[in-house]
Amino acid sequence: MRFLIVSPVIHKKLDNCYGGYAPYIKEMNIWLKYPDTVHVVAPVSDEALDPLESLYVHKNLKFVKVPAINFTEPQKAIKSLFLLPLILFVLFKEMIWANHIHLRCPSNMGLLGSFVQIFFPRKPKTVKYANNWDWNSQQSKTYRIQQKLLRSQFWTKNTKILVYGDWNEKSKNVLPFFTASYSKSMVYPVETKNISNSTEIRLLFVGTITDNKRPLIAVQTMEELRKRGLHVYIDLIGGGAQTDEIKEYANSKQLDDYVSIHGKISPDDVIKYYKSAHFLVFLSMSEGWPKVVAESMWWGCLPITTNVSCVKQMVGDGKRGILIEPDPKTAADVISDLIQKPNLYNKMRQEAMEWAQQYHFERFDEEIVKLIKNK
Repeated sequence: MRFLIVSPVIHKKLDNCYGGYAPYIKEMNIWLKYPDTVHVVAPVSDEALDPLESLYVHKNLKFVKVPAINFTEPQKAIKSLFLLPLILFVLFKEMIWANHIHLRCPSNMGLLGSFVQIFFPRKPKTVKYANNWDWNSQQSKTYRIQQKLLRSQFWTKNTKILVYGDWNEKSKNVLPFFTASYSKSMVYPVETKNISNSTEIRLLFVGTITDNKRPLIAVQTMEELRKRGLHVYIDLIGGGAQTDEIKEYANSKQLDDYVSIHGKISPDDVIKYYKSAHFLVFLSMSEGWPKVVAESMWWGCLPITTNVSCVKQMVGDGKRGILIEPDPKTAADVISDLIQKPNLYNKMRQEAMEWAQQYHFERFDEEIVKLIKNK
C-alpha cells in the first residue's frame, strides 16, 4: 500500500525523522501500522520539537515539504496565491503515486486536497474532519466549501469522511467516528472521590491559553467559588497568548496562591492532574472532538463545558458532564450544587468514565483496519 497523507500540521525534523503535535502523530502512527510506504505532504518548521510534539514511526516514510499558506492576512495571502500552483502540482503528483489518499480537514491544505482528489475517483480515500461537522453551527466559508465538496457523492467518490458525532447525515460518504488518547490497559476501576464544603476542590483547564478557549472564565469560576467560602484551586495546563493576561488578572485579584499555570507539558504528565481534579472547566468556542473533555472523563474529572460540536453527545446531554453558557457565575452555580450532592457527583463521574473508556487505542485500531482494507 502506498499511503499519502495531506496535512496542514506544521511538522518539525529531528535527525532523519519528522513529527508534530503529539495527539495527531499518535493517531497517525496507528494508521501507519498498515501501509508499506508512506508519503506526507505538509509544511515544515525549523524549530525544535517541544513537549507536546512527537515523531512518526514508520520505516519507509518520505516527507514532501510544501510551504505553509495563509489567507487571513493580506500580505501573506498575496504570497500564498503565488504558491498555489506549486502546491497543487505536488498534490497531483503525490495522488498519482498513492493508492490510498488520506486528507486532514478542515484546513487550507485540506481544501486544496479536496479539489485535487476529484480527479482520482477510483482511488480509496479517507478524510479526517477534525472540527465541528454540525450544519447548524457557524463556520468559515472555506470550512463550508470543504464540507459541501466532501459530502457530495458526485464530486467525492470512494471516500469515507470521519466526523465527530452523529448528525443523521444522508451522504454515504460521512461516517460518525471518534478518536482515542489511551490504551485499554489504562482502564482502571471507578473510585469514589470525596467532595464537600470543607474539601479542597481542584479545578482544571487544559488547552491553549487563548481567547477562543476562554481560560479566563475558568479562573473567574474559581474566584467566584472562593467568594462563596469554598476552598478552590485551579491548575491551567498549556501555553498561549493569554498567559500573561491570566497572570496579571490573578495578581490584581490577589489569587496567585490559588492559580497555577504549568505551561506545556507532555500528555502523560497531564494524567496526574486529571486524576486529582474534581472538575474540568473548559468553555471553548469551537471544537471537533475535544480530547481534553474525553480525557478528563476517562480519569473521573467531571467536565463543565459548552455545547459545541458533539460535546452534548459526549456528556450524554448532561448525564456525565454539565453543559453551560460561558459565564463564571453559572459555572460556579453548577459546581456549588454538585458539591452539595456527592452521591450524584460520583454517579456522574462513574458514567463519564464508563463512556470514555470505550474509546481506547485498541478499538480505534480495529476501526482503522476496516477503513484501510475497505472492509
